Amino acid sequence: MKVLVIGSGGREHAICEAFSSDSKVQKIFCILGNAGISTVAECVAIKPEDISSIAEFAEKNGIEITFVGGEGPLAAGIVDEFSGRGLPIVGPSKSAARLETSKVFAKDFMKKYGIPTAEYFAANSTAEAIKCVRSKEQWKDSAGIVVKADGLAAGKGVVVTSNQQEAEIAINTLEKIAGSEASRRIVLEERLEGKELSLLLFTDGDSYSLMPPARDHKRLKDADCGPNTGGMGTITDSSLIDEPTLKVIEEKIVKRTLEGAKNEGLDYKGILFIGLMLTKDGPKVLEYNVRFGDPETQSILVRLDTSLLEISKAILDKSLSKLSIDWKQGSSATVILAAEGYPQNPRKGDKIEGLEAANRLDGINIFHSGTAFDESGNFITAGGRVLGVTACGENLDEALARAYGAAHLINWPGMQMRNDIGRATAG
Repeated sequence: MKVLVIGSGGREHAICEAFSSDSKVQKIFCILGNAGISTVAECVAIKPEDISSIAEFAEKNGIEITFVGGEGPLAAGIVDEFSGRGLPIVGPSKSAARLETSKVFAKDFMKKYGIPTAEYFAANSTAEAIKCVRSKEQWKDSAGIVVKADGLAAGKGVVVTSNQQEAEIAINTLEKIAGSEASRRIVLEERLEGKELSLLLFTDGDSYSLMPPARDHKRLKDADCGPNTGGMGTITDSSLIDEPTLKVIEEKIVKRTLEGAKNEGLDYKGILFIGLMLTKDGPKVLEYNVRFGDPETQSILVRLDTSLLEISKAILDKSLSKLSIDWKQGSSATVILAAEGYPQNPRKGDKIEGLEAANRLDGINIFHSGTAFDESGNFITAGGRVLGVTACGENLDEALARAYGAAHLINWPGMQMRNDIGRATAG
């Protein structure tokens, strides 16, 4: 069977590796891919948002399943394009993808279907947002205000503030950091307090199957200091959530979300990512993503015991309820190695040392996020987040020890790495 994966980061490397473990998969293509992905898949130079060209490639090459990694192609309507041509593809429709591509749509959806989330206000202009922030009555019981651009902003569209002055600064600078298109509408939310949790699931639109809960670490530096990033590491571990809380999430959030999507006529098949805050008043939704997260995927898929190919087929056939999806017991951890200057201005072109030694260690997977080859065939840095070093263990301590043991064998000038993944108190 021929499989096509869309994307070029560590998430897509992990997806390609998961597909490659199935003997039924004869060939994997990846658009665009990266140097590390090229060791397991044939990388194809087509822009991920050029959905017409991708569909033509799939037709010409007899692709039997396409799996979308990131949000860009989904927002552009790649699932609609493929479905119109009768091509099998895992992912939600453009309309369903609005759960991620529009914060206003997502918040209104949650309100309509009684899904617990932060109180919010949707503003149509900077002036309207400023006026709302100055309404002290509305925010008197909040620990602060979260300012969000409505549209996709490559992870730069959310600013967490502690007071009115910070909120006004965030609103006035949002267009500059998130872009004018994403910032045409602004969502203001009460700031929630608690522990963050990422809960992902497979769904065929009717049935769903939960993945192991994960926690991401967004800040660049130890103790959750420094600027926000795309994620500096993740863990999966049973201690992240207790069974009663998980049941509440399933009943009040997961089931209501999928039922709401059906009621709205949204064609939702694929991955649903629910970003949660575990507050003293119960779990509340921070955001939806309509695809795998990065680097959550790396920590999650190394624990998958069931074929990703079989899961994909069950999603497409709407037979997910008949498939038993199994996971390895224990825990997992991913430590991100980032380039000097990340996230503001990452330096590229540094030769990566120690990869072979790290790869030889038992139980280690190294997923490439931003790598390329130099003229001599050496791996070099080619992005902000360069590598994700992932390990499984019988418990979290073992997984972290393995991941950090391998990470410390790898180096290049200016390499950045957090030393407290799985130990920091925040998400």
